[in-house]
Amino acid sequence: MKVRIEPSGLDFETEPGTTLLKAAEAAGIELPSSCRNGTCRTCICQLVSGHVRHIIEWPGLSFDEKDEGWILPCVAEALDDLTLDAPKAFSIFED
Repeated sequence: MKVRIEPSGLDFETEPGTTLLKAAEAAGIELPSSCRNGTCRTCICQLVSGHVRHIIEWPGLSFDEKDEGWILPCVAEALDDLTLDAPKAFSIFED
C-alpha cells in the first residue's frame, strides 16, 4: 500500500501488520513521535483519504477526533492506500 504525506508530497510503502510510524521510519521519513503506544498524541495527524485500523482498542483520541479523521500513526495500520496531512513530516535524506 502507498502512503502519501501532505503538504510535503513525501510518500512511502507499507505492509499489513506494520504501523504507519514504523513504515515511514523505514523509508527515511520522520513523523513526530514520542511514546509509540497511542497515549501521548505527539504523532497525531489527519487522515485525508483511505482507511486505517488502530492496533489498540481505543487510542488516545476522542470519539469526535476519530470521527473527524484524526489518527495516531504510531498505533495505526493502513488498510488501503492513504493520504495523511502531517505538516511536520520530513525526509531524513533531504538537506
